[in-house]
Amino acid sequence: MVAPFLRDNPPVRYEVLVIGGGHAGIEAAHAAARMGRRTALLTGSLDAIGRMSCNPAIGGLAKGQLVREIDALGGVMGGLADAAGIQFRILNRSRGPAVWGPRAQCDRALYARLARARLEATENLTIQEGMAESLTAKGGRVTGAVTAAGETIGADAVVVTTGTFLNGLMHTGAHRTAGGRVGEAAALGLSASLASLGLALGRFKTGTPPRVHRDSVDYAACAAQDGDDPPVPFSFRTKRLPAAARQARCWLTATNPLVHALIRAHLHESPMYSGQIHGTGPRYCPSVEDKVVKFADKGAHTIFLEPDGWDSEEIYINGLSTSLPEDVQLAILAEIPGLSRARMIRPGYAVEYDVVFPEQLSAALEALEVPRLFLGGQINGTSGYEEAAAQGLLAGINAALAVRGEPPFVLDRSEAYAAVMVDDLTTRGVEEPYRLFTSRAEYRLLLGVDTVLPRLLPHGRRLGLIDEEEYRSAMEGEARIRRAEEALRDRVYNPSTENRAVFGEVLGIGLDCPMSALKLLQRNDLVSSSVRALYPEAFEGLSPEERSYLESRIRYEGYIRREKERLERLKPFDSRPIPEGFRYAGLPGLSREVVEKCTRKRPRTVGEAARLPGVTPAAVAIISAHVARSAARGAPLS
Repeated sequence: MVAPFLRDNPPVRYEVLVIGGGHAGIEAAHAAARMGRRTALLTGSLDAIGRMSCNPAIGGLAKGQLVREIDALGGVMGGLADAAGIQFRILNRSRGPAVWGPRAQCDRALYARLARARLEATENLTIQEGMAESLTAKGGRVTGAVTAAGETIGADAVVVTTGTFLNGLMHTGAHRTAGGRVGEAAALGLSASLASLGLALGRFKTGTPPRVHRDSVDYAACAAQDGDDPPVPFSFRTKRLPAAARQARCWLTATNPLVHALIRAHLHESPMYSGQIHGTGPRYCPSVEDKVVKFADKGAHTIFLEPDGWDSEEIYINGLSTSLPEDVQLAILAEIPGLSRARMIRPGYAVEYDVVFPEQLSAALEALEVPRLFLGGQINGTSGYEEAAAQGLLAGINAALAVRGEPPFVLDRSEAYAAVMVDDLTTRGVEEPYRLFTSRAEYRLLLGVDTVLPRLLPHGRRLGLIDEEEYRSAMEGEARIRRAEEALRDRVYNPSTENRAVFGEVLGIGLDCPMSALKLLQRNDLVSSSVRALYPEAFEGLSPEERSYLESRIRYEGYIRREKERLERLKPFDSRPIPEGFRYAGLPGLSREVVEKCTRKRPRTVGEAARLPGVTPAAVAIISAHVARSAARGAPLS
């Protein structure tokens, strides 16, 4: 429901108020409303809900896993990407499922329309257009917000998901414009309000490349990049992809020494290098100026030409993020193969914006010193739609639980990439925009896209975000995989004359001792299709994706088992709970720094305390031993 604002309206009150209609705000508002809380979404522009500020794509390495996790917990990003997708690929397919990266090129305008329609159809959710100017609080606890139009909106919990709009400032060369995105105003009052509540803020920077007209690109000078056939959806709910019959094509080109020379000659005009920009930029999604300076030994950098949609005239130049002056950007395009006659629709620009340092948040993404205030997305110092959406979902869930008076929902690092990200943010903080990688997860073999549903669907069902029919339907696929695995394990080939002949003919190997079909799939010298030809009955009824999951699980079975054993050995220590109100002051052997950090952060477990910067292994041992001894004798934990 979309609510109009009339100045004479009396103050309104909701159980959960979400500020910001980007990817984090969408998930937060949808989750809180689905959990039965009366929820409002306050956004600067109804037309900008779900708008992709940067590249028109969802997913990628680690990011694709996040989208699958969001979907399994009842979020909407995966389904929206499936419906708006124009090309689907799984990156890293040649490796194991732990590092597969599902990715969808999307129709930018369609994605935003679908996102808005999905929210408007969500029960218990009211959408209101307006800018939050300040937060209201009473007794140190947040109570709502005041809009720029003067309306007071009361709430039992507030989720702030403002993206790059907090004091947003856009840069193209020396030209500066207030805003978080082209054509959209910055949120100018909210930063001061957050600071007044005691939160420490910093300044980060991101950027975007120029867009060019699709008819002005010389595609013959570029390399084609097609989608997967068949394409694989993100959401377990998606039965058929609209793009299954026809997928869009992307293209690859690259910079060259002439482009690099141009950039170096004009570095003094780049706001990043002239001193005009003070915010810290993303290490892992650098501007083309940064690439040329920091990787001076490289003669070329890959550029992806990505269509903005089926009917869009725009081509997004992924890999050419820049804030150089417009005329310099035109000169750069003229030297890139395929873009020498390109017509620029819009130049690239950088955006500076305020962030809240996330170590001030609990693992539930609630401000430690401001109860009922939750933060999600780029305001927490992250980059990327997917990182934002996952935080928004978790913040929305926890806001709803807080209103109910229930304990927070916090996943373990061994359960989800989303948990790895939140734990990294809240225990270690950020010095630059955070991007999730599979390498950040110490248990990544347990976090593959093939195990998302059995890991997280039960949580989604328990929270009320996955209904029983969805759960039952989704787990049917998991049951088929397990039945096939058992069939392969039970089928044992003895070295009879007939079996030796079959093995030599079908597999090209000898059979000297009994061997199961499952063990055959684990052999590196055999391709899976040969084993399927030997025992096709085991694979009947499996979809191509289920068959791929089955084969990968079997092939990596030994590695996964060792990872689980390692987790079980460490779990008693890592998950040892630290009771609420535990007093660190006075414990022999703890430094003042450790006492201050643990007292302030209030870690829930010994493992969480161990990940706090400055907390040494020796300090962890002291805390763990004291917790264990006190719990054993039932004595006060002091």
